[in-house]
Amino acid sequence: MELHDGDLVLRSWTEVDVDAMVAGCNDREVARWIPLIPHPYTQEDAFEFLRGEVAPADHRLAITLAGSVVGGIGMGVNVHDYRGRIGYWMAAGSRGRGICTRALRVLSRFGLDELGLQRLELITDPDNVASQRVAEKVGFQREGLLRAHLRHPDGRIRDSVMYGLLPGELREA
Repeated sequence: MELHDGDLVLRSWTEVDVDAMVAGCNDREVARWIPLIPHPYTQEDAFEFLRGEVAPADHRLAITLAGSVVGGIGMGVNVHDYRGRIGYWMAAGSRGRGICTRALRVLSRFGLDELGLQRLELITDPDNVASQRVAEKVGFQREGLLRAHLRHPDGRIRDSVMYGLLPGELREA
C-alpha cells in the first residue's frame, strides 16, 4: 500500500526499514510519549512488528520523504469497519517541519474517503503539546480527558487526551 503527497510517501514497512525503525523507536521522545513501544527497541522487536505479532496489522506505514524513512504512522480499524484509531512517531531530525501533519492528513483522507470510516480517533499524552498541534492542524477536535488511561513501563499510570475527526472536518493545508 502506498499513499502520496508530493515527495511524501506513506508505504508499507519492509525488512529494509528495520534499522530506521530501530533508530526511530529508540529515540527518547518516542519512548516518552508512546509507552506501548518497547524501550530499548531491538531488531527483534522490529521483525515481530513486521510479522504482525505486535499491534493490529490494519494500516501500518513508514513515513518516507525523498525515499528515506522519517517516521511511522498507523491506523487500526475497529471490527465494525466504521472507526479508525491513528498513532504516529517522527524521527528526531524530521520533527517541526510539518511532515507529520502532512502524513496525518494523507492517512486521515484515506480513512475517511477511501475506507468510508465515520470517525477517526487519536490519543496523546496531556503533556505532548507537539502531537496535539499536529492533530489540531489536520482538523481533529479535542474531545476529552481519559483519566488513568495508559500504564507506562515504569508502572506510572497516565491520563490521555482523546481527539476525534469526523467526515467533513478534515483541514487541507
